Amino acid sequence: MKRRQVFPFSAIVGQDKMKLGLVLNAINPKLSGVLIRGEKGTAKSTAVRALAALLPEIEVVDGCPFRCNPRSKSQLCPDCRERVDRGEELPVALEKMRVVDLPINATEDRVVGTLDLEHAIQKGEKRFEPGVLAEANRGILYVDEVNLLDDHIVDVLLDSAAMGVNTVEREGVSYTHPAEFILVGTMNPEEGELRPQLLDRFGLCVQITGINDQQQRVEIVRRWAAYEDDPVAFGQQFDGSERKLAQRIVAAKDLVGRTTIGDDILMRIANISIALGVDGHRSDLVMMKAAKTIAAYNGRPEVRTDDVDSCVDLALAHRMRRRPFEDIVFDGKSIEAIINDRISKQAQARY
Repeated sequence: MKRRQVFPFSAIVGQDKMKLGLVLNAINPKLSGVLIRGEKGTAKSTAVRALAALLPEIEVVDGCPFRCNPRSKSQLCPDCRERVDRGEELPVALEKMRVVDLPINATEDRVVGTLDLEHAIQKGEKRFEPGVLAEANRGILYVDEVNLLDDHIVDVLLDSAAMGVNTVEREGVSYTHPAEFILVGTMNPEEGELRPQLLDRFGLCVQITGINDQQQRVEIVRRWAAYEDDPVAFGQQFDGSERKLAQRIVAAKDLVGRTTIGDDILMRIANISIALGVDGHRSDLVMMKAAKTIAAYNGRPEVRTDDVDSCVDLALAHRMRRRPFEDIVFDGKSIEAIINDRISKQAQARY
């Protein structure tokens, strides 16, 4: 059955921060995911599926439930690695980026997978039944209403997003497989909050609301009506912009590993975190990674000050101790003022 044409990513009106957070994670999954906080009907799920359709096809081991990367031995599951060690040539297929939805009532076994202990004891062989993390490998794991999940399940998801692997242990038997995915969580704060410890584990966070600009709201209605009338014809109108954006993301993925960041920029990152009262050091690491990713997205091999400034709210909004989600505009001037105020207070304390 032919898949329905999804709404083009470049056709989404407004919500620029949300789109940037998604694109940055597509370029650099080491950012450990993005949490999108906001009301319903703000194009969250539309943007996620549009991003998946935008990204190029990937090479996978044909028939492997983990969709292993045949070009990287470190990204192979135990079965594929064993086949390579035997000298077997792995069959290769091309597949589109996959979006895997996590059910709100998912159990831990459904998420991480299960080991057949009886088979292991009787046959001396490991038999593993893949879970959601296996399905999401090298794709997008979309968790709607992540704040309503059990905290332990959220912890497991965030661990895998950060480590890139999933390990299941039962009665002394363990199985490890690759679990590299783009984690996207969404939530409506009115339905409950995530614990601060879990919030901090999301690399980036975006706070979105409905658009109040009259012209933009009209354009949203026009575009969605045109899409519903003829999805294919509507999608063709954005073929050029979709192709350019996809090429830009691919180029950035290639560049981000070679992007450098100077000590002066790292000092700016540290000053911002300290001035805003952010606990721990994860904020500094995330800002560094995000700034390097933004630089690569803009085609530059070295991070500039404005790369840091453009990711401050994405990296810190959910980590600030005081008034964590107030409407602060983080532009170059306000950031300079925050840093200068901190430096001034330090100088006064010395004297």
